[in-house]
Amino acid sequence: MTTSIVVGLDGDGSGMRALDFAKKLAKSMGTCELILVYVIEWSPYSFQTAEENAVRHKRREEEIEAALERVVTPSVAALKKDGFSARGIVRHGDVADLLNKVAEDEGADQIVVARSSEGGFVKRVFGTATANLVMHATVPVTVVG
Repeated sequence: MTTSIVVGLDGDGSGMRALDFAKKLAKSMGTCELILVYVIEWSPYSFQTAEENAVRHKRREEEIEAALERVVTPSVAALKKDGFSARGIVRHGDVADLLNKVAEDEGADQIVVARSSEGGFVKRVFGTATANLVMHATVPVTVVG
């Protein structure tokens, strides 16, 4: 039976610390898949015209491509090169909700995240997201400092 760990990436060193911890954990488990998840904060509670929604959709697609290209795909490739089973997911929405949803949907055994991101406003948002995830997750959460 394969164990799986969802790892929250943020594009900063804090996300890489979470990934480094998850790699150590995966090595100790034997057969383990690492599912790297990058969540782009996005509120669905915005009232816009049809034209604004079209622009917003295009911007979302561009953000997904950028996150895949800059963060997720290189991380997955490095893991595979090191012999790990890994894949990546990029989503828009609430960080805590989506990390937990991916863990549930994928049947993950655990979520590994950083305590907070390393920069300004994002640090406050992701710090809050981490706290919300710990309080509401349906699987164990490991928070890396």
